[in-house]
Amino acid sequence: MQRRRFLTGATATAGALLAGCAGGASEGGDGNGSDRTTGSTTGTAAGGATTGAGSDGNGAYSVSMAPMGEVTFESVPQTWVANNGSWADMGAALGVEPPKALWLPERYHTQYYDGIPGVSVDTSQMTTLFGDGGSVSKETYYQLDGDVHVQDPTFLLNRAKNWKQADIDEITNNVAPFVGNTGFSRGYSWHENYRYYSLYEAFGKLATVFKREQRYDAFSKLHDEFQSQLSNIVPSKSERPAVAILWAEGNQPEQFSPYLIGKGTSFKQWRDLQVRDALAETDVENFHASRAQVDYETLLEIDPEMLLLCGHEDQTATKFQNTVVQSLRNHEIASDLTAVKNGDVYRGGPLYQGPITNLVLTERAAKQVYGVSKELFDRNRVADIVAGKLSQ
Repeated sequence: MQRRRFLTGATATAGALLAGCAGGASEGGDGNGSDRTTGSTTGTAAGGATTGAGSDGNGAYSVSMAPMGEVTFESVPQTWVANNGSWADMGAALGVEPPKALWLPERYHTQYYDGIPGVSVDTSQMTTLFGDGGSVSKETYYQLDGDVHVQDPTFLLNRAKNWKQADIDEITNNVAPFVGNTGFSRGYSWHENYRYYSLYEAFGKLATVFKREQRYDAFSKLHDEFQSQLSNIVPSKSERPAVAILWAEGNQPEQFSPYLIGKGTSFKQWRDLQVRDALAETDVENFHASRAQVDYETLLEIDPEMLLLCGHEDQTATKFQNTVVQSLRNHEIASDLTAVKNGDVYRGGPLYQGPITNLVLTERAAKQVYGVSKELFDRNRVADIVAGKLSQ
């Protein structure tokens, strides 16, 4: 097979995976990951690499990321496979071609780009990696023939029923390396032995993979400015509403999966807005850890001030109100919930978000929970960064 070659040492073996776990905490950051970057941490996040020819050269360069450890590229990848919409959105922010495949492309909600001039992604031709019965086709990786797999191999080993370490090694050796980390949730027990990355730490790593560090730096600066505005928006603790984030299946839900606000990137907008987590004040267990479900009776006991329902990002706000919310108003028990009575039931956001979608979702969340009506970031500036029009 004639293709771009890469260099990896022994990181493809199971032993090296463990070595990557142990060594990951010594990389930039504290291993827990702060979402609020500063000028001093920006360089660490984006600069986790050594290169033989400088950041703009054509020589070999390395990117180190747990659990794989150091992966060295001979040249910049042109095509790629990604795990989820978080990574795909980072790629969009960097101005690279969209990934050829995602775990579940339908969970990459590209409508968030609608208000940003010139930014759009077509997911219709993306390959779905996650197959029937939880299997993932190894042959698909050969057919895709990507230059890099931006996937946490440990996620693949634990979520795909038919994969073993030998399969990771085979695809690494015969197709392309894996470099990625599962950061959208902190609830997986198999992730306890190696570090997590915040959204911007992971974004910085991907920027180094694609040699788009200047775009990363521009987004990091924009994110810092965006964060500084939030302090003027967030009210005192006593005035912040108690919210419950739940996954609601279908337009007439009867059971809900509880999502406690954790450190994963899925909840970044809610952490940054410092909302009160109504579920955290109860003994309800997080879905990712327990696969727990709650019913309307339980919700009525908790009676959160706001309900933020996930699983409906493919609906407009109006359609969501006319379907899901209307079913709650008509429900014998749900209609007694404070949030339903007061009209405070909203879409809760997706599982995955990157730098662009985080700006959009945080602004939307600020409108939902605090009634903020103004735009909180410059859409044209985002478009310029994506296009590589970087101010000096």
